[in-house]
Amino acid sequence: MPQISDDQTEVIKPEMPVLKNDRFLRALFRQPVDKTPVWLMRQAGRYLPEYREVRSQAGNFMSLCKNPALACEVTLQPLRRFELDAAILFSDILTIPDAMGQGLYFVEGEGPKFRKVIRTGKDVEKIPDVDISRDLSYVTDAVSLIRRELEGRAPLIGFAGSPWTLATYMIEGGSSKDFREAKQFLYTHPTDMHHLLDKLAGVVIDYLNAQIVAGVQAVQIFDTWGGLLTSAAYEEFSLKYMEKIIKNLIRHSDGRAIPIIIFTKGGGQWLELQAETGATALGLDWSTEIGRSRRRVGGQVALQGNLDPSVLYSTEAVIRTEVGAVLSSFGVGEGHVFNLGHGITPGVPPENVGIFVDAVHELSAKYHEESTK
Repeated sequence: MPQISDDQTEVIKPEMPVLKNDRFLRALFRQPVDKTPVWLMRQAGRYLPEYREVRSQAGNFMSLCKNPALACEVTLQPLRRFELDAAILFSDILTIPDAMGQGLYFVEGEGPKFRKVIRTGKDVEKIPDVDISRDLSYVTDAVSLIRRELEGRAPLIGFAGSPWTLATYMIEGGSSKDFREAKQFLYTHPTDMHHLLDKLAGVVIDYLNAQIVAGVQAVQIFDTWGGLLTSAAYEEFSLKYMEKIIKNLIRHSDGRAIPIIIFTKGGGQWLELQAETGATALGLDWSTEIGRSRRRVGGQVALQGNLDPSVLYSTEAVIRTEVGAVLSSFGVGEGHVFNLGHGITPGVPPENVGIFVDAVHELSAKYHEESTK
């Protein structure tokens, strides 16, 4: 079994397969690479017919998430099709609220729903403790299986939702157009909101550390709804808790440092604050220009992003042009992981993803020639 050193900063594992492609990890630490690495948020998903087939076998989305063998299969599917530089664990950010007894279920065409919602301080008090080894073992089991099946061909990314994003779903009972209930709770019951966010942060810390122990080689915190907040509220109710998580994560495993990526959708105005959290890299959505972002914070962190996902509905010529524009904007040098500005959407033709991935590798080489000489 893996051992954790006394200072909780390093995981010591039995010998693992040699990592054959560490381009993604090197780029996150702004080290020299031969090409800009690329992966996609939601790269295992409904745009792939083989994914739809496995999901049909599983019966529903959560049954797929909770079956380690099937979660492993769909995690690996995109790497069989495309020359991606990282795999990302197939799971969902809402596994934590589900483990807290909120009764997660999915409605076709409507997304996630919860049978219980948080509306009062008493509701927060009633949230049960989460034991990762008991309540979320299906996730760590999937991580261990995926690491073995990857056989070192690419690093594995683990992830969790930010406390603020998880809280919005728990309060709203699902997604929302205006997040009125979550914002009302924040402004009307700020002490109770902090109590909820602190509980969630503690579970996220344990959850991500368990993923690291099980074998993930990088982690990402998805702050999907941080951009809904005012600047003051973002600092107090979102960024503060992501920083707490970062400061309490295991930072070394398998003889390597564990990079941490934070991604706040709609959060481009706060990059300087995000760069001070201790994160290794910042994810950018498509509304934030990457060249200007590099000038703002590129000396502190790597940047990940940020092609508009809708470009993948276009032609090969347009995809290559838009990929080239993002690469040109970032410019020569290290510290760029190419990604979409948000998750890939279900109707994207798989062949266009192949065009995209190949274009990133082909067109980016010239930006790294000096650093690899």
